Amino acid sequence: MARGKTVQVRGNEARLYLDKAVQFIEQARAGLDAGRNDAALLEAIHAAISGTDAVTTALAGVRSTDPDHQRAADLLEDIVAVSDDRQRARQLRSLLARKNAVEYESRKTSPKEARDGVERAGRIVDWAKEVLAAARL
Repeated sequence: MARGKTVQVRGNEARLYLDKAVQFIEQARAGLDAGRNDAALLEAIHAAISGTDAVTTALAGVRSTDPDHQRAADLLEDIVAVSDDRQRARQLRSLLARKNAVEYESRKTSPKEARDGVERAGRIVDWAKEVLAAARL
């Protein structure tokens, strides 16, 4: 099923990953409001990763530990059954494609890029909340 390195986790840990995702997205929004575009985008990416961990933990009791974060998107795609939910893996991939640039390159993140990243990550975090609520976690 899963591509890349994974670890089994208790389903009740999903709430902990969701809590992290919420913290990260709140910081991303605050950074966006303050014009800290690089920080906002990076926090948004971390929010999306933690939101994904919450979903895979809730639905399958597993999360990605692979150093290549794209494997988290693969795992999410493997776990979710509904095609609409697979769109979340595409959203995550879109955010992950920006991770190295925002962390390690000298180019600054534009306000538009930051806003787009925060919005995408926010949708993933909101979806993770719905998944955990449906799973009663």
